[in-house]
Amino acid sequence: MQDLSSFAVNHWELVAAFIITFIMLIFNIFGDQLRGFESISPEAAVRILNGENTLLLDVRTKDELSKDGKIENASYIPLNQLKEKIDSLENHRSDPVVVVCRSGQRSGVACSQMKKNGFQKVYNLKGGVLSWKSAGLPVSY
Repeated sequence: MQDLSSFAVNHWELVAAFIITFIMLIFNIFGDQLRGFESISPEAAVRILNGENTLLLDVRTKDELSKDGKIENASYIPLNQLKEKIDSLENHRSDPVVVVCRSGQRSGVACSQMKKNGFQKVYNLKGGVLSWKSAGLPVSY
């Protein structure tokens, strides 16, 4: 035990890096559950979208929409306007909502905002529209 404590004192940088890496690993594994929403693959998103009353919400910028294409039947509210326009989605509060951005990062922020505003079934498209296109799913320009 004394060897372990002397190692930790002598190599505190390594110990700190290990602890940070461990915390990041735990958050990566359990992060969706901690945030209250699930990140899903494009295939899982298609299964959810085929259900009734499902909303596909695109939070990308207009430039990204024209560059990367649009997913059919997606509602568009840029992330920077979501707080002001979230009330327009009121009738979808208990419906499944799949949120998409370009790479899956900003849609995670949008999912968190939606959960805080009482939306019950919120899903983040893992990898965003880039993974949607990689899976061979259609977009329009």
